[in-house]
Amino acid sequence: MKVHRLLPTEDAVDLIGLVEEIADGELAPRVADFEARGEFPREAVRTLARAGLFGLPYPQEHGGGGQPYEVYLHVVELIASRWLAVAEALNVHTLSCHGIAHFGTDVQRKQHLPDLLGGELLGANCLSEHEAGSDLASIATTATRDGDDYVLRGTKAWVTHSGIADYYAVYARTGGPGARGLSCLLVDADTAGVLPQRPEKKMGVSSSPTAQVVFDHARVPGDRLIGRPGKGFLIAMDALDCGRLAIGACAVGLAQAALDYAVDYARQRRQFGQPIMSFQGIGFLLADMATAVSAARALVLHAARLRDTGRPFSVEAAKAKLFATDMAMRVTTDAVQVLGGAGYVADHPVERWMREAKLLQIVEGTNQIQRLVVSRAL
Repeated sequence: MKVHRLLPTEDAVDLIGLVEEIADGELAPRVADFEARGEFPREAVRTLARAGLFGLPYPQEHGGGGQPYEVYLHVVELIASRWLAVAEALNVHTLSCHGIAHFGTDVQRKQHLPDLLGGELLGANCLSEHEAGSDLASIATTATRDGDDYVLRGTKAWVTHSGIADYYAVYARTGGPGARGLSCLLVDADTAGVLPQRPEKKMGVSSSPTAQVVFDHARVPGDRLIGRPGKGFLIAMDALDCGRLAIGACAVGLAQAALDYAVDYARQRRQFGQPIMSFQGIGFLLADMATAVSAARALVLHAARLRDTGRPFSVEAAKAKLFATDMAMRVTTDAVQVLGGAGYVADHPVERWMREAKLLQIVEGTNQIQRLVVSRAL
């Protein structure tokens, strides 16, 4: 069904129109094939990047789009409704630029941001480790100063774009134990000693590679340290707040796609001489799905508007991510139920959307962590 969006400017209206055109023409026709083959759609991603979508929330003076986060999230949602892996690529790349944009020096921003936002490079974030997922303060990867360089040693886990990224934002320990000992470095992917590992075999989002990255005495110039030593945890937490909003938008897009597909199916599928949409058992289920999608969208955009006006938004981001991703899991599962047996086979995309929705309850902080954030704020 048509989503009626309240956009802040005419430029934003035109942007959404462009994104819809690209998503319908370049993404929707290809997603099933690329997901089946487990191949990353680098050219499709590059098309979006060259259209300026990979720098939307960053300043125009550095090559960004200068758009409010609210508008950026509308774009993420639209792309996710056609291809979640591509929306995730947009989110991951945007977050890989976050440290430089918000915590880097003026020199670093002028030197690096135009290239990072220019459309040809693809970024990744090296944050989690096998023993440091929710507990980021226990990161064990080290960056030891050696002359003018830092030497990186350690292994990062669950790195989206591992092996295909052009650069990595790496969070490593430059100081003592705990959160205050962490820093963030911008590392070129072709640096000697940066060793992407075999991609993980996942239950969904197969066209987006996820793997470990080993840093085996990788030497990184000292001027690639973002901001000051010891700011890594702060950078990570700030980026995660923004990332949670984007994951919420991904969840809304995925659920909207599942809802639309289920409604179309229920209008066409006939039993007992009438469309199954006419039976309350189906109609009420779809009504609940539609209401949940709208509620999640409103929660995500409310948090984004707080961010855009400079107000605290961390707790609202946690609420939005929590509610939207749990909603997406329910709505995609219910979409499978509406289709019945047809929903359980790969001929229809609802089974893929259900598998993809599970990921969103885990990434950018599990939903248990979001509940912890909200409950502590109370």
